[in-house]
Amino acid sequence: MRRLASTAIAAAVLLVSLPGAVATSDLSVDVSNLRSAKGMVRVCLTADPDNFPACVDDANATTRSIPASMTHLQFDGLPHGAYAIAVIHDENNNRKLDTFAGIPREGFGFSRNPSVTFGPPRFAAARFTLESDADRQQVRMRYLL
Repeated sequence: MRRLASTAIAAAVLLVSLPGAVATSDLSVDVSNLRSAKGMVRVCLTADPDNFPACVDDANATTRSIPASMTHLQFDGLPHGAYAIAVIHDENNNRKLDTFAGIPREGFGFSRNPSVTFGPPRFAAARFTLESDADRQQVRMRYLL
């Protein structure tokens, strides 16, 4: 039994040290300035500039929904690289960002908190690089109506 355990540990060490092994990190996301605890906070994490901020056609995007009463979530084991985060406060829990005449009626936010004028920011404005063991992003929610 002891020999089996030492063999398993040796195999794990060898696997981690192989060339081409993918380095991973954990990402903490804190959401601030929610105007209420109603509904859900919907988060999209993507490395694909073409699918930001919606993540609709991105098979590799990671999406999460948490109750708006919670303001922290964690992504574990992400490969190092460039990412962007888009967040909506789905207050009525209908799984979309409600708008009136093209203006969001619910809250929204992005990683790095870029300025928003007409439409969402580009991926480059929200992009951050994940390259350490653990990273943290603070997303500040905005409400226009």
